[in-house]
Amino acid sequence: MAPLKSFLAAASLVSLVAAVPAPNVDISGGTTVQQVRKSGYVRNGPLALYKIYLKYHLTPPEDLLNYIKNSSGFSKRSEGSVTATPIDTIDTEYTIPVSIGTPAQVLQMDVDTGSSDFWVFSSETESDEVNGQTIYDPSQSSTSKKLSGDTYSVSYGDGSSSSGEVYTDKVKIAGITVSKQAVEVAEQVSSSFTSDTSSSGLVGLAFDSLNQVSPSAVQTFFGNAQSKLDSPLFTADLKHDAAGSYGFGFIDSSLYTGSITYEDIDSSDGFWSWTSSGYAIGSGSFVSTKITGIADTGTTLMTMPSSIVKAYYKKVSGSYYDSTAAGYIFPCGNTTPSFTFGVGSLRIVIPGSYMSYAAADDDGTYCYGSLQKSSGGTNIFGDVALKSAFVVFNGASSPTIGWATKNL
Repeated sequence: MAPLKSFLAAASLVSLVAAVPAPNVDISGGTTVQQVRKSGYVRNGPLALYKIYLKYHLTPPEDLLNYIKNSSGFSKRSEGSVTATPIDTIDTEYTIPVSIGTPAQVLQMDVDTGSSDFWVFSSETESDEVNGQTIYDPSQSSTSKKLSGDTYSVSYGDGSSSSGEVYTDKVKIAGITVSKQAVEVAEQVSSSFTSDTSSSGLVGLAFDSLNQVSPSAVQTFFGNAQSKLDSPLFTADLKHDAAGSYGFGFIDSSLYTGSITYEDIDSSDGFWSWTSSGYAIGSGSFVSTKITGIADTGTTLMTMPSSIVKAYYKKVSGSYYDSTAAGYIFPCGNTTPSFTFGVGSLRIVIPGSYMSYAAADDDGTYCYGSLQKSSGGTNIFGDVALKSAFVVFNGASSPTIGWATKNL
């Protein structure tokens, strides 16, 4: 989830990354972290779309605002994130096990390529704001050290927030240990975080410039680790209704077929923003057109320009834009075609079965589409796209993103 601070100014923060003591990075054992099932989440299409608008500070359309105004189900989390098993068949929320401190305190945390803060529920969090989450207690770690005068305050677009102090401590994800990772220790969290009992914090994997520590930003876990990795990258092998994984520092060639096609990343706003070469719907012809969007593990839906979305739903019998649901819906029993997007000359195919997100009514007659209209030119390649490919987030000095075909 992108923080409330305007991402248009994020590039100016690069020079402000704090001089936290240089972290030692140790790589031992495997460098892959497996998905863990997250429970208790209920899918809601309009809410998922609303969170995209808020995450990227876009103005929601009136019909969507009307839905939210009349809905009792809205709560903070952006659906989707790293390494974890989908909570049931809905593929929306993921967590990974993260070890913090000495001895290790293991927390299940959301991972998001759309934000850059590593914050946790802690022994300093107000007791009435903790609701079964595992907490990190820096006083129980022999390797923790408080960063005097450093604080953080993250306000996300949907009004949720987290704030507190900052420590450094040993953090291990998969086989990678950063000995002096900045850990943002929550003193206060908003009620929506409190109600999310399956997650104990957030691991941001966007670029360092989005970090919200004050007076100076700090590096993300990946920012600290990448120069010590065999390769300065991490990979996403998310799957549909099955456990997937994230890998750090290497590319597992068994997870994809053919070759990996790379495209340049524009990281000036702090995001993994890239440009697709076009699209196709079902067995139709490929349309060559540039589509710039953000690869975001923290968003479930895929959003595209209105003309593309309209063209897609013309191929879905009985579909229409429902102002009440604030999105495209269709009879659940009707066939949805595949959606293909281009990565240079490579074609990534999202199976038609992925294009139905959730029931749009109480009796399950209509379904809410996984593809919806974008706004303000901000297109999102969310989990529906990421699950359809093997994806490489290459953080080299000139960052790139790589896409490859995988067996679904």
